Amino acid sequence: MKEVRPVASEPRIALAHPMIGDDEKRAVMDVLDSGQLAQGPVVAAFEEAFARWIGVEHAIAVSSGTAGLHLALLAHGVGSGDEVITTPFTFIASANAVLFTGATPVFVDVEPDTFCIDPALVEAAITTRTRAILPVHLYGHPAAMTELSAIARRHRLVLIEDACQAHGATVGGRKVGALGHTAVFSLYPTKNMTSAEGGFVTTDDAAIAGAIRSLRQHGESERYHHEELGYNYRMTDVAAAIGRAQLARVDAFNAARRRHAGVLSKGLAGLDGLTTPVERSGYAHVYHQYTLRIAEGREGLRSRLAARGIASGVYYPVPVHRQPVYARRGYDRQSFPVAERMAREVLSIPVHPALNDADLERIVRVVREEPEE
Repeated sequence: MKEVRPVASEPRIALAHPMIGDDEKRAVMDVLDSGQLAQGPVVAAFEEAFARWIGVEHAIAVSSGTAGLHLALLAHGVGSGDEVITTPFTFIASANAVLFTGATPVFVDVEPDTFCIDPALVEAAITTRTRAILPVHLYGHPAAMTELSAIARRHRLVLIEDACQAHGATVGGRKVGALGHTAVFSLYPTKNMTSAEGGFVTTDDAAIAGAIRSLRQHGESERYHHEELGYNYRMTDVAAAIGRAQLARVDAFNAARRRHAGVLSKGLAGLDGLTTPVERSGYAHVYHQYTLRIAEGREGLRSRLAARGIASGVYYPVPVHRQPVYARRGYDRQSFPVAERMAREVLSIPVHPALNDADLERIVRVVREEPEE
């Protein structure tokens, strides 16, 4: 194959582009000027606004999505001797949070169209030790929550949504974050909305919300009274100031992502060996990532895109059960063929709100180009 040479005149198209504007900057300066930088009134206001947006009674701000997953599991009593069913095809934090509690992750393979946990396989993985199901709404497409909710009810299991990539995604018109017992969001810079770093736990259960509020503050029941072992998982008012401004814009961000995804899917339709993302009927995908499946030649396409100044990413090239930290626990002796195939095939290309029509046309054109022999 001939070397693909860069085209110098073409500006770079980033894979992610945090949308930080004047509102976010003013909000941060207001907090800095106030002198109240740690968790305070801005965090409280952000929590109220996020709960209203999701459609739940409680939203508890935390320092990261990982912290939120850890606390959600702890608040539901998950611990040593328990099992939590989840997916091997996700960022490692989803399973790590289970290990943090002393419980055991039990992996179930994924659907090849949505990349999310396959509900048809979940029931067979349930044992007497199973305490919770932890589906991940991967890339912004919700997991099969109707089926998973029925399984959880039937077996009296806790259903915790990992919604860290799915702010604003819906099933039957209801937002993720309000579909299980509890849900967790990340506000990392590349997410559909950000607070620079942070996260949320959402729930309608007042007891769970109270437990998480205590656990994020060293197990505090009142000032300097600590009932149990807790953590420093608080969000700062500086982060919340950014997040509140982002929350006012996230619906517009998601609309742009969906519009861009439509352009990409139309432009890339019909290419042999390339599968564009699906959106299941009744579901609304928010395209945290626009992820293709490339049957053969993924690295060649990545090189061609890079040479033309277009970033791409593979999320995730090594399934969790193949990661060294899990291999040492024996998980690498298990096989999840769909997840392993997805790891070989997936390629995410830009879909973020900062793209313009010319960017989208260029992405489509480069992907459709015949590789040089």
